[in-house]
Amino acid sequence: MLDVPHHPPALAKANGIELCYEAFGADDAPPIVLIMGLGAQMIMWDDEFCRQLATRGFRVIRFDNRDIGQSTKFSGGRRLTAAELLKLRFLRIPVASEYKLIDMAKDTVGLLDALNIESAHLVGASMGGMIAQEVAINYPKRVRTLTSIMSTTGNPRLPQPTREAALMLMAPPPTTRDEYIKRFAQTWKVLRVGHFPQDEAKDRERAERSYARGLSPAGVGRQLRAVLASGSRKERLKAVKAPTLVIHGTVDPLVPPAHGKDTTASIPGAKLLMIEGMGHALPIPMWRTIIEAIAKNAQGETPHAMSVP
Repeated sequence: MLDVPHHPPALAKANGIELCYEAFGADDAPPIVLIMGLGAQMIMWDDEFCRQLATRGFRVIRFDNRDIGQSTKFSGGRRLTAAELLKLRFLRIPVASEYKLIDMAKDTVGLLDALNIESAHLVGASMGGMIAQEVAINYPKRVRTLTSIMSTTGNPRLPQPTREAALMLMAPPPTTRDEYIKRFAQTWKVLRVGHFPQDEAKDRERAERSYARGLSPAGVGRQLRAVLASGSRKERLKAVKAPTLVIHGTVDPLVPPAHGKDTTASIPGAKLLMIEGMGHALPIPMWRTIIEAIAKNAQGETPHAMSVP
């Protein structure tokens, strides 16, 4: 285990709510804010991943998005239906939502305000990448660099998830602790695509930790509605000025590789790093490549093994 300064979880008032956050690294180091994806608590940015990134000379801050983990929970809304998805896809009838991605972007900016951070390097995974994109579009002065991982522009013309990944996303939430732990392992097996023994060995511990911090199935549903109700960012992404790195896996079943290429093409000067054999996850064997790429982008260097769409 790497020995880096660590500030334990705390609550910050941001955008009228409370966000649970945690920091690794020196207080005076350049800040990197990690934004996690749909239904995922901040601890899915693994402790050791955060430590390794902090040793590159950064203050690494992770947080629970609204409606998840130990941040403020909302109310209202109902479970998304297949009929709503079909109407959205074929008839462009918007999905109703309690809030949108721009509201979650304002949460992120509010966290920066609460921590007295004028600007930060933003790193977002999946939905977190969408939130980071919204911050870069709407609050350009707050973003030093942008790293969008396994995310999308929201362009409706892009390929859909695989059937297995889509079914997993729409499955009813587990109702007991044992069911949750079993579902957790099943979900990540689908998302990782392949056999990753180090991660599989940690699945139970990760599930137990998430369960102990508190689940919010209705909140996950509201987050999903926020994604679907927010529409495409493709045209607006042309305004992004922050140096941008897009990281995507070649076998992503939930957000297919074309989404990463579209994100790169939509942001002026963006660089694309396609990672062979990576699905919709951050597997331990790929941490070194991902962390090096994030650090180099933040330091104004071009990451190794870049590919251009």
